[in-house]
Amino acid sequence: MRAPGFWWRAPDRPGLLPRLLAPLGWIYAAGTARRLRQPGHVPQVPVICVGNLTAGGAGKTPTVIALIERLTARGRKVHVVSRGYGGRLEGPVRVEETRHRAEEVGDEPLLLSAFAPVWVAKDRAAGVRAAEAAGAEVILMDDGFQSPSVRPALSLVVVDAARGFGNGRCIPAGPLREPVATGLARADLVLTIGDEAAQSQFDAVWGTPDLSRLRGWLQPLQMGMDWKGERVLAFAGIADPSRFFASLRAEGAELVRGEALGDHETLSETLLRRLEMEAAATGAQLVTTEKDAARLPPQWRAKVLTLVVRLQVEDWSAMDAAFTKAGV
Repeated sequence: MRAPGFWWRAPDRPGLLPRLLAPLGWIYAAGTARRLRQPGHVPQVPVICVGNLTAGGAGKTPTVIALIERLTARGRKVHVVSRGYGGRLEGPVRVEETRHRAEEVGDEPLLLSAFAPVWVAKDRAAGVRAAEAAGAEVILMDDGFQSPSVRPALSLVVVDAARGFGNGRCIPAGPLREPVATGLARADLVLTIGDEAAQSQFDAVWGTPDLSRLRGWLQPLQMGMDWKGERVLAFAGIADPSRFFASLRAEGAELVRGEALGDHETLSETLLRRLEMEAAATGAQLVTTEKDAARLPPQWRAKVLTLVVRLQVEDWSAMDAAFTKAGV
Protein backbone atom coordinates (compact mmCIF):
# COMPACT_ATOMS: atom_id res chain seq x y z
CA MET A 1 0.00 0.00 0.00
CA ARG A 2 1.00 3.62 -0.42
CA ALA A 3 0.52 6.07 2.42
CA PRO A 4 -1.80 8.97 1.53
CA GLY A 5 0.01 12.20 0.78
CA PHE A 6 -1.78 14.18 3.47
CA TRP A 7 -0.06 12.07 6.14
CA TRP A 8 3.18 13.90 5.43
CA ARG A 9 1.94 17.48 5.41
CA ALA A 10 3.26 19.92 8.01
CA PRO A 11 1.56 19.49 11.41
CA ASP A 12 0.38 23.12 11.36
CA ARG A 13 -1.27 22.67 7.92
CA PRO A 14 -2.95 19.25 8.09
CA GLY A 15 -5.87 19.99 5.76
CA LEU A 16 -9.55 19.15 6.08
CA LEU A 17 -9.46 15.35 5.71
CA PRO A 18 -7.08 14.72 8.65
CA ARG A 19 -9.30 16.91 10.83
CA LEU A 20 -12.35 14.87 9.84
CA LEU A 21 -10.50 11.61 10.47
CA ALA A 22 -9.05 12.76 13.80
CA PRO A 23 -11.70 11.00 15.96
CA LEU A 24 -10.78 7.67 14.32
CA GLY A 25 -7.14 8.45 15.08
CA TRP A 26 -8.02 8.94 18.75
CA ILE A 27 -9.73 5.55 18.78
CA TYR A 28 -6.68 3.94 17.13
CA ALA A 29 -4.35 5.52 19.70
CA ALA A 30 -6.57 4.36 22.55
CA GLY A 31 -6.48 0.82 21.18
CA THR A 32 -2.67 0.90 21.04
CA ALA A 33 -2.49 2.16 24.63
CA ARG A 34 -4.91 -0.53 25.83
CA ARG A 35 -2.95 -3.27 24.06
CA LEU A 36 0.33 -2.11 25.60
CA ARG A 37 -1.07 -2.60 29.11
CA GLN A 38 -1.08 -6.36 28.60
CA PRO A 39 1.73 -8.34 30.29
CA GLY A 40 4.53 -9.47 28.01
CA HIS A 41 7.07 -12.30 27.93
CA VAL A 42 10.13 -11.59 30.07
CA PRO A 43 13.10 -12.92 28.08
CA GLN A 44 16.16 -14.61 29.58
CA VAL A 45 18.58 -12.51 27.50
CA PRO A 46 18.51 -8.79 26.68
CA VAL A 47 16.10 -7.87 23.88
CA ILE A 48 16.65 -4.62 21.99
CA CYS A 49 13.55 -3.37 20.20
CA VAL A 50 14.18 -1.38 17.02
CA GLY A 51 10.88 0.30 16.21
CA ASN A 52 9.23 3.47 15.08
CA LEU A 53 6.14 5.55 15.74
CA THR A 54 4.88 5.74 12.17
CA ALA A 55 3.45 3.21 9.74
CA GLY A 56 5.90 2.26 7.01
CA GLY A 57 9.66 2.38 6.90
CA ALA A 58 11.95 4.79 8.70
CA GLY A 59 15.29 3.07 8.21
CA LYS A 60 14.90 0.19 10.66
CA THR A 61 16.58 -2.42 8.46
CA PRO A 62 19.88 -0.50 8.00
CA THR A 63 19.72 0.25 11.73
CA VAL A 64 19.40 -3.44 12.61
CA ILE A 65 22.37 -4.26 10.34
CA ALA A 66 24.47 -1.57 12.04
CA LEU A 67 23.50 -2.85 15.50
CA ILE A 68 24.34 -6.44 14.52
CA GLU A 69 27.82 -5.29 13.53
CA ARG A 70 28.28 -3.20 16.68
CA LEU A 71 27.08 -5.92 19.05
CA THR A 72 29.13 -8.58 17.28
CA ALA A 73 32.19 -6.36 17.76
CA ARG A 74 31.37 -6.42 21.51
CA GLY A 75 31.64 -10.21 21.37
CA ARG A 76 27.92 -10.94 21.60
CA LYS A 77 26.05 -13.69 19.74
CA VAL A 78 23.27 -11.69 18.10
CA HIS A 79 20.00 -13.08 16.76
CA VAL A 80 17.14 -11.17 15.15
CA VAL A 81 13.43 -11.78 15.64
CA SER A 82 10.92 -10.47 13.10
CA ARG A 83 7.24 -11.01 12.34
CA GLY A 84 8.22 -11.46 8.70
CA TYR A 85 5.92 -8.87 7.17
CA GLY A 86 4.83 -10.01 3.72
CA GLY A 87 5.75 -13.66 4.38
CA ARG A 88 3.31 -16.53 4.85
CA LEU A 89 5.18 -18.70 7.36
CA GLU A 90 3.83 -18.52 10.92
CA GLY A 91 7.06 -19.69 12.55
CA PRO A 92 9.03 -19.66 14.59
CA VAL A 93 11.40 -20.63 11.82
CA ARG A 94 15.03 -19.74 11.29
CA VAL A 95 15.51 -18.00 7.96
CA GLU A 96 17.89 -19.69 5.54
CA GLU A 97 19.04 -17.34 2.79
CA THR A 98 19.61 -20.16 0.31
CA ARG A 99 16.32 -21.98 1.01
CA HIS A 100 13.66 -19.41 1.79
CA ARG A 101 12.07 -16.82 -0.45
CA ALA A 102 10.64 -13.42 0.38
CA GLU A 103 7.05 -14.60 -0.06
CA GLU A 104 7.70 -17.16 2.70
CA VAL A 105 9.57 -15.10 5.30
CA GLY A 106 9.41 -11.47 4.12
CA ASP A 107 12.04 -9.41 2.33
CA GLU A 108 13.61 -7.79 5.40
CA PRO A 109 14.31 -11.06 7.29
CA LEU A 110 15.76 -12.55 4.11
CA LEU A 111 18.11 -9.57 3.76
CA LEU A 112 19.07 -9.60 7.46
CA SER A 113 19.80 -13.34 7.41
CA ALA A 114 23.08 -12.57 5.61
CA PHE A 115 24.30 -10.76 8.74
CA ALA A 116 22.99 -12.81 11.69
CA PRO A 117 20.62 -15.68 12.54
CA VAL A 118 17.07 -14.46 11.94
CA TRP A 119 13.87 -15.95 13.33
CA VAL A 120 10.50 -15.26 11.76
CA ALA A 121 7.53 -15.67 14.08
CA LYS A 122 4.07 -14.14 14.00
CA ASP A 123 4.18 -14.66 17.78
CA ARG A 124 7.19 -12.57 18.76
CA ALA A 125 7.47 -14.22 22.19
CA ALA A 126 7.76 -17.63 20.51
CA GLY A 127 10.44 -16.21 18.22
CA VAL A 128 12.39 -14.89 21.21
CA ARG A 129 12.18 -18.26 22.96
CA ALA A 130 13.44 -20.02 19.81
CA ALA A 131 16.38 -17.61 19.56
CA GLU A 132 17.21 -18.12 23.24
CA ALA A 133 17.15 -21.91 22.79
CA ALA A 134 19.50 -21.55 19.82
CA GLY A 135 22.11 -19.75 21.92
CA ALA A 136 21.38 -16.06 21.36
CA GLU A 137 23.11 -13.79 23.89
CA VAL A 138 21.26 -10.67 22.74
CA ILE A 139 18.19 -10.39 20.51
CA LEU A 140 17.31 -7.56 18.15
CA MET A 141 13.54 -7.34 17.73
CA ASP A 142 12.85 -5.81 14.33
CA ASP A 143 9.77 -3.65 14.90
CA GLY A 144 7.33 -4.45 17.71
CA PHE A 145 7.55 -1.18 19.64
CA GLN A 146 3.75 -1.13 19.86
CA SER A 147 3.51 -4.86 20.67
CA PRO A 148 3.06 -6.05 24.28
CA SER A 149 4.22 -9.61 23.57
CA VAL A 150 7.86 -9.15 24.68
CA ARG A 151 9.35 -6.86 27.31
CA PRO A 152 12.56 -5.38 25.86
CA ALA A 153 15.57 -4.33 27.91
CA LEU A 154 16.12 -1.40 25.54
CA SER A 155 13.97 0.39 22.96
CA LEU A 156 15.29 2.48 20.07
CA VAL A 157 12.85 4.57 18.03
CA VAL A 158 14.00 5.20 14.45
CA VAL A 159 12.78 8.29 12.59
CA ASP A 160 13.17 9.45 9.00
CA ALA A 161 14.42 12.96 9.76
CA ALA A 162 12.98 14.45 6.56
CA ARG A 163 9.49 13.09 7.17
CA GLY A 164 9.59 13.29 10.95
CA PHE A 165 6.28 12.22 12.46
CA GLY A 166 4.27 13.40 9.47
CA ASN A 167 1.28 15.57 10.30
CA GLY A 168 1.43 14.48 13.93
CA ARG A 169 -1.85 12.54 13.83
CA CYS A 170 -2.68 8.88 14.37
CA ILE A 171 -3.89 6.40 11.77
CA PRO A 172 -5.99 6.98 9.66
CA ALA A 173 -5.71 10.76 10.06
CA GLY A 174 -1.91 10.54 9.91
CA PRO A 175 0.95 8.05 9.96
CA LEU A 176 1.34 7.67 13.73
CA ARG A 177 0.72 4.38 15.51
CA GLU A 178 0.49 6.32 18.77
CA PRO A 179 0.95 9.97 19.83
CA VAL A 180 4.53 11.21 19.67
CA ALA A 181 4.78 12.16 23.36
CA THR A 182 3.33 8.81 24.45
CA GLY A 183 5.70 6.80 22.28
CA LEU A 184 8.86 8.71 23.11
CA ALA A 185 8.06 8.43 26.83
CA ARG A 186 8.52 4.63 26.51
CA ALA A 187 11.70 4.83 24.41
CA ASP A 188 15.27 4.82 25.68
CA LEU A 189 16.83 6.44 22.60
CA VAL A 190 15.77 8.00 19.32
CA LEU A 191 17.72 7.79 16.08
CA THR A 192 16.98 10.37 13.38
CA ILE A 193 18.21 9.39 9.92
CA GLY A 194 18.91 11.96 7.22
CA ASP A 195 21.37 14.51 5.90
CA GLU A 196 22.13 17.81 7.63
CA ALA A 197 19.20 19.57 5.97
CA ALA A 198 16.80 16.85 7.06
CA GLN A 199 18.15 16.88 10.62
CA SER A 200 17.71 20.65 10.78
CA GLN A 201 14.18 20.32 9.42
CA PHE A 202 13.36 17.74 12.08
CA ASP A 203 14.67 20.04 14.81
CA ALA A 204 12.68 22.98 13.47
CA VAL A 205 9.38 21.08 13.34
CA TRP A 206 9.67 18.64 16.25
CA GLY A 207 12.36 20.09 18.49
CA THR A 208 14.88 17.96 20.34
CA PRO A 209 13.36 14.88 22.02
CA ASP A 210 13.84 14.78 25.78
CA LEU A 211 15.92 11.58 25.67
CA SER A 212 19.23 10.36 24.24
CA ARG A 213 19.41 11.01 20.51
CA LEU A 214 21.62 9.67 17.76
CA ARG A 215 21.95 11.31 14.36
CA GLY A 216 22.69 9.12 11.38
CA TRP A 217 22.58 8.99 7.61
CA LEU A 218 22.52 6.32 4.91
CA GLN A 219 25.79 6.06 3.00
CA PRO A 220 25.89 4.20 -0.35
CA LEU A 221 28.64 1.59 -0.62
CA GLN A 222 30.66 1.56 -3.81
CA MET A 223 30.93 -2.26 -4.01
CA GLY A 224 33.18 -1.79 -7.05
CA MET A 225 30.45 0.12 -8.91
CA ASP A 226 30.96 3.65 -10.20
CA TRP A 227 27.53 5.19 -10.75
CA LYS A 228 28.82 8.38 -12.39
CA GLY A 229 27.23 8.76 -15.82
CA GLU A 230 25.40 5.43 -15.58
CA ARG A 231 21.97 5.62 -17.20
CA VAL A 232 19.55 3.86 -14.88
CA LEU A 233 15.89 3.03 -14.67
CA ALA A 234 15.23 2.65 -10.96
CA PHE A 235 12.37 1.00 -9.13
CA ALA A 236 11.70 0.81 -5.41
CA GLY A 237 8.97 -0.60 -3.19
CA ILE A 238 9.98 1.07 0.06
CA ALA A 239 8.27 3.65 2.27
CA ASP A 240 9.85 6.62 0.47
CA PRO A 241 11.13 5.70 -3.02
CA SER A 242 12.08 9.32 -3.73
CA ARG A 243 14.88 9.02 -1.17
CA PHE A 244 16.34 6.10 -3.14
CA PHE A 245 16.10 8.01 -6.42
CA ALA A 246 17.82 11.01 -4.82
CA SER A 247 20.65 8.76 -3.60
CA LEU A 248 21.26 7.51 -7.14
CA ARG A 249 21.43 11.08 -8.45
CA ALA A 250 23.79 12.04 -5.64
CA GLU A 251 26.07 9.17 -6.69
CA GLY A 252 26.21 10.65 -10.20
CA ALA A 253 23.79 8.27 -11.95
CA GLU A 254 21.64 9.59 -14.79
CA LEU A 255 18.14 8.66 -13.67
CA VAL A 256 16.06 8.05 -16.80
CA ARG A 257 13.00 7.38 -14.67
CA GLY A 258 12.08 6.19 -11.21
CA GLU A 259 9.20 3.75 -10.70
CA ALA A 260 7.72 4.22 -7.22
CA LEU A 261 6.06 1.00 -6.08
CA GLY A 262 4.02 0.31 -2.97
CA ASP A 263 5.94 -0.67 0.16
CA HIS A 264 6.79 -4.41 -0.10
CA GLU A 265 4.91 -4.61 -3.43
CA THR A 266 5.22 -7.96 -5.19
CA LEU A 267 7.67 -7.86 -8.10
CA SER A 268 5.62 -9.72 -10.67
CA GLU A 269 6.94 -11.08 -13.94
CA THR A 270 4.65 -8.66 -15.82
CA LEU A 271 6.03 -5.64 -13.94
CA LEU A 272 9.64 -6.69 -14.38
CA ARG A 273 9.24 -7.41 -18.10
CA ARG A 274 7.68 -3.98 -18.61
CA LEU A 275 10.55 -2.32 -16.80
CA GLU A 276 13.10 -4.39 -18.72
CA MET A 277 11.57 -3.36 -22.06
CA GLU A 278 11.57 0.31 -21.06
CA ALA A 279 15.19 0.08 -19.89
CA ALA A 280 16.24 -1.52 -23.18
CA ALA A 281 14.41 1.13 -25.21
CA THR A 282 16.12 3.96 -23.30
CA GLY A 283 19.57 2.39 -23.03
CA ALA A 284 19.31 2.18 -19.24
CA GLN A 285 20.29 -0.33 -16.59
CA LEU A 286 17.67 -1.58 -14.13
CA VAL A 287 18.56 -0.81 -10.51
CA THR A 288 16.75 -1.26 -7.21
CA THR A 289 17.24 -1.20 -3.44
CA GLU A 290 18.79 -3.98 -1.41
CA LYS A 291 15.43 -4.75 0.22
CA ASP A 292 13.63 -4.92 -3.13
CA ALA A 293 16.39 -7.14 -4.51
CA ALA A 294 15.48 -9.70 -1.85
CA ARG A 295 12.04 -10.00 -3.50
CA LEU A 296 13.37 -10.48 -7.04
CA PRO A 297 12.64 -13.87 -8.62
CA PRO A 298 15.93 -15.83 -9.00
CA GLN A 299 16.00 -15.46 -12.79
CA TRP A 300 15.99 -11.66 -12.48
CA ARG A 301 18.77 -11.17 -9.95
CA ALA A 302 21.56 -11.08 -12.53
CA LYS A 303 19.68 -8.48 -14.57
CA VAL A 304 19.17 -5.86 -11.87
CA LEU A 305 21.87 -3.87 -10.08
CA THR A 306 21.51 -2.97 -6.41
CA LEU A 307 22.45 0.25 -4.66
CA VAL A 308 23.65 -0.89 -1.23
CA VAL A 309 23.48 1.59 1.65
CA ARG A 310 24.69 1.36 5.22
CA LEU A 311 23.86 3.43 8.27
CA GLN A 312 26.53 5.82 9.51
CA VAL A 313 26.11 7.37 12.95
CA GLU A 314 27.71 10.63 14.03
CA ASP A 315 28.34 9.50 17.63
CA TRP A 316 27.66 6.01 19.00
CA SER A 317 28.44 6.85 22.63
CA ALA A 318 24.80 7.13 23.76
CA MET A 319 24.03 3.75 22.21
CA ASP A 320 27.10 2.13 23.76
CA ALA A 321 26.12 3.51 27.17
CA ALA A 322 22.60 2.13 26.73
CA PHE A 323 24.03 -1.29 25.82
CA THR A 324 26.04 -1.34 29.03
CA LYS A 325 23.06 -0.25 31.13
CA ALA A 326 20.91 -2.99 29.56
CA GLY A 327 23.55 -5.60 30.38
CA VAL A 328 24.57 -6.17 26.77
